[in-house]
Amino acid sequence: MKSFLKTTLLLSTLTGLFLGVGYMVGGRSGAIIALLLATVMNFGMFWFSGSIVLKMQKAVPLDTQQYGYIEQMVQELARIDNLPMPKLYFVDTPIPNAFATGRSHRTAVVAVTRGITEILDNNELRSVLAHELGHVKNRDMLVSTIAATVGGAIAILAEMAFWGGAFFGGGDEEEGNNFIGSLAMMILAPFAALLIQMAVSRSREYLADQHGKHLVGNGNDLASALQKLEDFKPKVSKLKPTARQDASAHLMFMNMFSAQGLASLFATHPSTKSRIEKLTTKEQ
Repeated sequence: MKSFLKTTLLLSTLTGLFLGVGYMVGGRSGAIIALLLATVMNFGMFWFSGSIVLKMQKAVPLDTQQYGYIEQMVQELARIDNLPMPKLYFVDTPIPNAFATGRSHRTAVVAVTRGITEILDNNELRSVLAHELGHVKNRDMLVSTIAATVGGAIAILAEMAFWGGAFFGGGDEEEGNNFIGSLAMMILAPFAALLIQMAVSRSREYLADQHGKHLVGNGNDLASALQKLEDFKPKVSKLKPTARQDASAHLMFMNMFSAQGLASLFATHPSTKSRIEKLTTKEQ
């Protein structure tokens, strides 16, 4: 419940930021134009995201002859969760991970990598699959699209403010002030929007963790899976993430290339330590 309320608050803050920037730039009409532009751009991503991500990850349909146990796990979990059976995909990489995508319950896709099938036991893998079904159940693709739409609109408005301040100022002194203010808005508004978007992403991971915990009946297996993947990170820490890995990091069960320090403000996932602590406490 806390994570749900946090997501609601973050989305409300993002919307408030958008309305504030829109009003400063061009009143209601300017805000509406920016929102429409961002909506069109993100609608395409939302509608075709499933197929795009699968191609980016070079995913193929899961071989149910070799990985029939995974199919059985998902079938059982989907039945308990009252969800349609998602399509199952496989990514042939040693990097352990899993992800879910799809614009609705009926178009959902759950994918696993070869690496995660090799290092997790069945109980741990089942808990990860339950986590991914949590993303499907909570319609996280829609939530992330809303956040991206509003964030994109803020970026468009900020750019409008910059060029408006640069070319349509008043007198010399006023024009200079407009330019500086517009430049500040162009930098700070999208920066703030990005921070909020990443916070939304982290809050949805907490929600999916809790969903997985309740679906399998305990949080210990998911916590164990998280720790195993965390321990695996040094093996990939020297690798530079590819463009496709960066672009789809927010969908993954864990970001294996996550940043530390101040860069964690832009992290798509909470810290592993924090996730484990929440999973292993009795009440959330």
